[in-house]
Amino acid sequence: MVKSAAGAAQGAARSATMPKLVATDLDGTLVHSDGTITARTAAALRALDERGVPVVFVTGRPLRWAEEVFDHVGALGLAIVSNGAMVWDVGQRQARTLHAMTPEVGLAVADRIREAVPGSTFAVETLTGIALEHDYVERFPMPPGTRRGLLPDIFDDPALKLLARHEQLEAQEFWEAAVGVVGDLVVITWSSDSALLEISAAEVTKAATLELLCAELGVGAAEVVAFGDMPNDIAMLSWAGASYAMADAHPTAAAAATHIAPPADEDGVAQVLEELFGLGLGGA
Repeated sequence: MVKSAAGAAQGAARSATMPKLVATDLDGTLVHSDGTITARTAAALRALDERGVPVVFVTGRPLRWAEEVFDHVGALGLAIVSNGAMVWDVGQRQARTLHAMTPEVGLAVADRIREAVPGSTFAVETLTGIALEHDYVERFPMPPGTRRGLLPDIFDDPALKLLARHEQLEAQEFWEAAVGVVGDLVVITWSSDSALLEISAAEVTKAATLELLCAELGVGAAEVVAFGDMPNDIAMLSWAGASYAMADAHPTAAAAATHIAPPADEDGVAQVLEELFGLGLGGA
């Protein structure tokens, strides 16, 4: 595994088979820490689109946050959001594929976690938005009209994600405790520095949904290059034929990748794509 930044990662890229599809996480990977996609990265994505190489955004973001970067999705116009729970058709503005969690399963999961880890609070992400328990402390502004209530009252539609938060535990500690009691029912991961767990329906991961989408497009795993930085990217980084964790990635994500790219704030994805595809953009 390459464990340096630009030079070594790009050297490995030169010897790699030319990918037919690029799959990239957003936050901490394609998107800078200030929330922007730079001109350099946008130019690399545009150049690939002009060559007919599809770029699929594969993110843990819910739809309402992913929409902020949809100007860059290219001609394919598809994005995988909520850790694989939905494939969104940007042009048609509709869900192409849904892998949701039923309220019955979600409520059972919450009961088990709450019993095992007192102090856990929950929120529910659905196709129409987010709803929060009264004690759930959100770190970001919520959309106008966001509902709060008891979990059985707000979990009344299939969920793209069930979110679990704990204000005293570390993320790894919370994850281990939750997996120990509900790992047979759902997939649990995280992508935050705080103890915020992202819970998906059984067998739903970024990799599983990306694999299904690639099969529709006639692209195999060996023909995919993937980029990511956090534990929710591990399955995707492990599945793709070539994968790059960012230089400042979580150690578990770095261990799952075949290469290391420069950090997001240094346009690491763009650097690798420029070299891998010979884009000749000169860092513009």
